[in-house]
Amino acid sequence: MQNVKVIVWGLGAMGSGMAKMLLKKKGVDIVGAIDIGQKLGKSLYEILEVEPGDRQDVIVGTPDEVIKERGADVILCCTDSYVKGAFDKLKFGLEKKINVISTAEEMSYPKAQSPEKAKQLDEIAKANGVSVMGTGINPGFIMDLLVILMTGCCESVDHVVSRRINSLSPFGPTVMKEQGIGMTKDEFKKGVETGELAGHVGFSESINMIADAIGWKVEKVETSMDPIITDVDRKAPHGFAAAGNVAGVAMKGSGYVNGELKIEMDHPQQIEPEQVGVKTGDYVVIKGTPNINMVNSPEVPGGIGTTSVCVNMIPHIINARPGLKTMIDLPVPRAIMGDMRDLIEPECKIVK
Repeated sequence: MQNVKVIVWGLGAMGSGMAKMLLKKKGVDIVGAIDIGQKLGKSLYEILEVEPGDRQDVIVGTPDEVIKERGADVILCCTDSYVKGAFDKLKFGLEKKINVISTAEEMSYPKAQSPEKAKQLDEIAKANGVSVMGTGINPGFIMDLLVILMTGCCESVDHVVSRRINSLSPFGPTVMKEQGIGMTKDEFKKGVETGELAGHVGFSESINMIADAIGWKVEKVETSMDPIITDVDRKAPHGFAAAGNVAGVAMKGSGYVNGELKIEMDHPQQIEPEQVGVKTGDYVVIKGTPNINMVNSPEVPGGIGTTSVCVNMIPHIINARPGLKTMIDLPVPRAIMGDMRDLIEPECKIVK
C-alpha cells in the first residue's frame, strides 16, 4: 500500500508543528506545502530546520501550484479561525477531491454559528466523495469532546463546568493578535467594543457540541471577556507584554437550556503564566448521577495538543463517509505509534 499523502496548508506555529510530527510517523508522506510571502519557493525542510534525509524535497507553493485533483489523501488546513475565512480554502481542497482537516476554531462545530455554510460544505464534500472537519485542542477536544466522554459514565447530567487554565505561549502571531497580547488596558477595551479582539474562539461551538451530544437544546449562549494585566514583563516566542499591559484574556461562556444555565465555560489564558505563579490545568466538573470531578494539571499544552489531535485524526477522516464531520461523528483520536496505513480501512483507498 502507498503511504498516506498529506498537504500542509499554512506553515505557522501549528502547521509547522504538524509537519514536523508527520516526519516522525511511519506510513505517511508530506507531498505538498502552502504558504505566502517569504516562504514561497523555499524548501519545507529549510523552513522546518530539519534534514530531509532520503525524502523528496517539498517546495512551498501557492494553492494552485500544490493542490491537484486527488493529489493527496488529506489537507491539513492551518489557517483562519472563522468559518467565513476558511470557507473558500476548504471548498478549494474538497473540489480537488481531497479530505480536509481544518484548525479553524469555528469549524469544530460550524452549524453553531454558520449553519448555511456548514450545509454548503457538507454538500460540496459529499458531491466530491470526501470529508471535511475542524478540530484542535480547544475547541475540538479538551473543553468539549473530553466533557462528552465523561458524561458517558453518567446516568443523568444536571450541570456542566468545563475549565481550562492554559498558556498561550506555544501559539503564533495570529493568536497573539486575537488575544490582545501586549495591548494597554484601554486598547484592549476598545478592541473588545469594536470586535477587533476575538479572544477565545469556540465557546458557542463547544457548548452546542456538548448539548447536542447529550440531547439538550441550547437556546442562548453568552460570553464575557476581560483582560489579564501583568505586573512583570513577559516574553513568549511570538508575543510580548510589558508590565501593566495585557498578557492574556479571562473568558467565560454560558449555555442556557429551557431558561436555565446548564453549561459553563471558564477559560483564562495568558502567555508565560508560570512567571506569576499561575498553575495551569484542565478540569471537567459534572453535576449528575454520579458527580464527576476530573482534574489534569498542568494543562495539556496547546501547541503539541493541537498538532497531535489534527495528525491523529488523519486516518479517521480518510475512513469517514463523505460529508462534513465533527469530533462526535468519528472515532475518538488516539496516538499513532505504528504505521498510519494500518489504520486505513480496506474499502477506503488512499491515492496512488
